[in-house]
Amino acid sequence: MKAQCRIWVRPGFLALLCIVFATQTFAQLEAVDPWEADIRAFEATDRSHPPEAGTVLFIGSSSIRFWESLQTDFPDTHITRRGFGGSEIRDATRFAGRIIVPYRPRLVVLYAGDNDLAAGRSPEQVRDDFVAFVDRIRRDLPEVAIAFITIKPSPARANLLDAMQKANALIGAFAESDKNIRIVDVFAPMLDAKGQPRSELFGPDQLHMNRAGYRIWIDKLTPILRASGKD
Repeated sequence: MKAQCRIWVRPGFLALLCIVFATQTFAQLEAVDPWEADIRAFEATDRSHPPEAGTVLFIGSSSIRFWESLQTDFPDTHITRRGFGGSEIRDATRFAGRIIVPYRPRLVVLYAGDNDLAAGRSPEQVRDDFVAFVDRIRRDLPEVAIAFITIKPSPARANLLDAMQKANALIGAFAESDKNIRIVDVFAPMLDAKGQPRSELFGPDQLHMNRAGYRIWIDKLTPILRASGKD
């Protein structure tokens, strides 16, 4: 008769092992993807304060993240803000299933592309990334409207002006084929008479906008948000 060996493990120890394993898993995820902590923070907020369906969702890089007055700037519109600084269009696409689709928004407003070009993406790649973003959203939300805020011209990245203009034009050309895509042109009004970025629209780093810069965005976005319907 063969002897059987049974190991008894206290439930508390199992719980501790689960916590350790989960912590290690999250740490590994964050090491691979720098935005994992941001996305999990959004998900934690959603669990404690679930956003209503049908809001206007703003997503993108630091220009969205730092727009803390966003809700008060559009008082007639219920807004969900999901910006994570330094992100690219591809990041918004990758996390769409976690911080876009579950909200069932009526309008998605995207600002990204700035960091993409700075990281070496070509204007054609930025356009293709935007197309992939639209395709991902439409997979689950086929009728949702999408507004793309054009890549802003900043003094800190003046060397990328030509690439920015080309990427904006390519995305604009693609948008012409889709009645549910709106282009929010902030590029032109943020240039001076010589075609250079207006430094007075930016903070000390000449990359992130001050209130004057956001004022242009507000003016450009107001009719689009009104057209999307009031809450």
